[in-house]
Amino acid sequence: MSRRDTYVCGIDAAIDVVGGKWKVLILWALGESPRRFGELRHDLPGVTEKVLTSHLRELEADGIVFREEAFEGAVRRVTYALTPLGASLNEALEPLGDWGRKHLLGGRNTHDDALDRSH
Repeated sequence: MSRRDTYVCGIDAAIDVVGGKWKVLILWALGESPRRFGELRHDLPGVTEKVLTSHLRELEADGIVFREEAFEGAVRRVTYALTPLGASLNEALEPLGDWGRKHLLGGRNTHDDALDRSH
């Protein structure tokens, strides 16, 4: 029995993919543009390297994130980007973010503003 066989409804399945604080923030950051691992660490203050690595692997296994390796001489560069499935998931999460800004942040867009200032 796969984990997909245990879902009760679509919300259950979606929450399983994005469960936890960091996965939705990873999706949000990658929705802005593809990022290297270090850039993601910088954009997500408080995430540990272990958790970020684990979540990126899970999102890649679920077909949400694409991992691309490139070698520039002896230097390996790994870039993460959203797949089309990941982009569609981000679109589905936008209304949830809008709801949180409106009802819990009083219209503030604090994390978005912080990211805009850092780039």
